[in-house]
Amino acid sequence: MKLHPDTPQASYHVTAHGDGFVDVNQQRYHSGICVVADAPPLAWAADGFDALAEADFDRLAELGAEVVLIGTGARQRFPRPALLRRLIAAGIGFEVMSTAAACRTYNVLVGEGRRAAAALLIDAAPDHL
Repeated sequence: MKLHPDTPQASYHVTAHGDGFVDVNQQRYHSGICVVADAPPLAWAADGFDALAEADFDRLAELGAEVVLIGTGARQRFPRPALLRRLIAAGIGFEVMSTAAACRTYNVLVGEGRRAAAALLIDAAPDHL
């Protein structure tokens, strides 16, 4: 009886997220990261949504993912269409959503054995008085 899956399971999962952070395999990150199943998270778009540049999306196109989930922080915001050109030209699917939704969707997709990447912007934690 075979007890292991036909496809390799992801090594890197989002294990928590909240105001000002995302945890990958219980390691906390406070600025933008890109997560793929088979490599440690990479710094991505650390200066936030308003500073997104073509180079940020060029890096995403080189990951070998079939789909890229773009988490834009606490709310869904759409990058300028010109920024997405590289993903479109490479035939890479993408979805734009809040970072919380991108975290959940990424875990589901990699759990299904899909080659997904999550590019996650992390909003600064609000100051609590």
